[in-house]
Amino acid sequence: MAKITLEIPDYLAEQLAQQGKNPSDWLQQRLPVLLEENARSSILPAHVYCYILSFIVSNPTPQQVADFRPTLEMQERLRLLLDRSKSGNLTPSEAAELDEYERIEHIIIMLKSGNLRSLALQQ
Repeated sequence: MAKITLEIPDYLAEQLAQQGKNPSDWLQQRLPVLLEENARSSILPAHVYCYILSFIVSNPTPQQVADFRPTLEMQERLRLLLDRSKSGNLTPSEAAELDEYERIEHIIIMLKSGNLRSLALQQ
């Protein structure tokens, strides 16, 4: 097994100490798991990005942009993540996934607002 030396910010060491954890022991136990989770896959499945990018490059009409919605699978996953977040049971990887969905939502909102403005100007 490879061995590395890691420096962490003082505030993080203090937070861990306040939780009764030895920063060195905690990092030795948790860091391999966190690194493995991060290296295993992208934040969202590739088909989620493909779905959104395919829609954007299809040159949708303003109405199609306004009507654009996540797939049922995406909606179900979002509901699960939001429920887990509200109950305080979100893992770090799930939190990253939820953050990525929020970034995508922001992009879609920007797209919709731009197209909705041009639709209003045409009428």
